[in-house]
Amino acid sequence: MANIVAIVGRPNVGKSTFFNRLIEERKAIEDNVSGVTRDRHYGHATWGGKFFSVIDTGGYVTGSDDMYEAEIRKQVKLALEEANVILFVVDCHDGLTDLDKEFAKELRATKKPVFIVANKADTPEKAMMSAEFYAMGLGENDVFTIAATSGSGTGDLLDEVIKHFPEDGEEDPEDGIPRIAILGRPNVGKSSFLNALLGKERSIVTDEAGTTRDAIHTRYKLYGKDFIITDTAGIRKKAKVKEDIEFYSVMRSLRTLEESDVLIIMVDATRGLEAQDMNLISLGIKNNKGIMIMINKWDLVEKDHKTLDTLKKDMVERLGENKWIPIISTSVETKQRIFQAIELAVKVYDNKTRKVATSKLNDKMLPEIENYPPPANKGKYIKIKYITQLPTKNPVFAFFCNLPQYIKTPYTRFLENRLRENFDFEGVPIKITYKKK
Repeated sequence: MANIVAIVGRPNVGKSTFFNRLIEERKAIEDNVSGVTRDRHYGHATWGGKFFSVIDTGGYVTGSDDMYEAEIRKQVKLALEEANVILFVVDCHDGLTDLDKEFAKELRATKKPVFIVANKADTPEKAMMSAEFYAMGLGENDVFTIAATSGSGTGDLLDEVIKHFPEDGEEDPEDGIPRIAILGRPNVGKSSFLNALLGKERSIVTDEAGTTRDAIHTRYKLYGKDFIITDTAGIRKKAKVKEDIEFYSVMRSLRTLEESDVLIIMVDATRGLEAQDMNLISLGIKNNKGIMIMINKWDLVEKDHKTLDTLKKDMVERLGENKWIPIISTSVETKQRIFQAIELAVKVYDNKTRKVATSKLNDKMLPEIENYPPPANKGKYIKIKYITQLPTKNPVFAFFCNLPQYIKTPYTRFLENRLRENFDFEGVPIKITYKKK
């Protein structure tokens, strides 16, 4: 059983700042505007030799005009169900509010340990004001005063929290697990895809573009494969990003791209492959990521037996030299081919981590090279003698030859195509290097 701590409370009391403090990383977006966090957000922390997971949640509200209110409440309740310990964050500046009292009623129903965390106790006077939170009558635990921005008071709180953990926990339960990221423009169905895979509401979904703000990580198992799948905020052109929150959301999405192994570039079937999608693909190739294209909303397209072939042909033309990127059409709404899509992502990961034996490489590639040797340059003949795959995270092949400086780009493309024909590297960028022998 894992050690899990849930951070809950009304909006704008500093939950995400506290979350970032515990995990020692700026993972959750922080802003003075209330309601920035919407989905459950996970991180890992350690204290006193014990390791635990931390869940950041959206602000719990009732009776507001916020269209996300009910969905955020669902996410908070799911976090409460998962947690071993609950940290109820309140605000020393504002004091005890009606929303705090209302949420306290919800927490009284749980039989789990609840700690009241009085945040923003920046001065002794503010800390003194925390006494009023005892009026909520939440168990026998003290009210702990902290300042999440500086970390003041968090040590005393964590000393008590870890006493409730059933075990020491894992240092990093996600270490070495393949990471798959879902990327794309706003409102193409990324969160709906994640929820459909999981069979539960992991991410909030609405028709409004920009619903997801943080990168939402989820551990997932399918057909004996274990991986982490990440839902990200939609990425628009830089010129259209006006708000600070959206700017940070996009930055989180791009950081997720850099941290992932495989990218699912989700495209709207009614719009096709757009410039922003191409930018993401280029960025993925630059960062040596496995890549696939998932055409969503296939159910909305008027089609005949040639529609898919025509759309794929158009996309392959736009991809140019990168036609090794696989394409699959899906409908998240009707669950059409969504599991085939994730199987394809896992296959791309397998291709990315494939190691080809040196003997097999030479048996297949040297006859190809003999049939079509590198063109002579300045009267000098180039002889490739030996090939091996380098011990890197991504497929990199070293070709040993007498005159590596004379091999041109067209011949490198020929070698890449032969490698792809002889070995399955679908969805994976290949690098070729030449070494003198």
